[in-house]
Amino acid sequence: MEKKKQTATMDEKLNTLRAGVLGSNDGILTVVGVLFSVAVATPNIFTIFIAGLSDLLACAFSMASGEYASVSSQRDAESSSVEKERYLLKNDLAGEKKSVQEFYMSRGITEETAKEIADELIAKKPLETMVSIKYNIELNHYMNPWSAAFSSLFSAALGGLFPLLAMSLTSGIYRWPATILAVIVSVGLTGFMSAKLGDGKVKVAVIRNIIIGILTMIIHYAMGKLMNEF
Repeated sequence: MEKKKQTATMDEKLNTLRAGVLGSNDGILTVVGVLFSVAVATPNIFTIFIAGLSDLLACAFSMASGEYASVSSQRDAESSSVEKERYLLKNDLAGEKKSVQEFYMSRGITEETAKEIADELIAKKPLETMVSIKYNIELNHYMNPWSAAFSSLFSAALGGLFPLLAMSLTSGIYRWPATILAVIVSVGLTGFMSAKLGDGKVKVAVIRNIIIGILTMIIHYAMGKLMNEF
């Protein structure tokens, strides 16, 4: 018998994209923080590159492990909720039907009609109905921790790569402007993507991200200058 292939739900896809956007933003800001701090302290481009690369790798794997742990916990909670409903359907079927009925009554359906809907849904797809109504979970479609982890890993590395290359491949008077421009463009892009994913205001998100990026550069530049005095 051929197995039915399950496709990812919209929530699963959005979760993976969200992890990617957040990972990219963190990769940009953490790497540029190290680059600015070290570049102020030393003009040695190899030292700057190694420091930036080390931070890029550390950030990428840190983001990936954090996403894996977070999404795994969410997945465990979803699985636990499904098992709880499976138990209740076996031991308290009347209570489960009542929950479905009350759910539809709260949305303006008459008591009689809501009872008919509850009876039909519980008869045809009981577990799917209960987890959907109580927990907004689509049965057998749980968040994938590995997808979120790899999305965060690669996006954090890619995000941090732009300022790292800008700082490493340019020289002289162009080094700082090129790096600043790379950071502004990168965080502006992640702001745009996050707004699109969250159905938010694009202009506000882009400006907010750029301001945060500029503040990050200023703070780390100042910290590098301060430490260089000692």
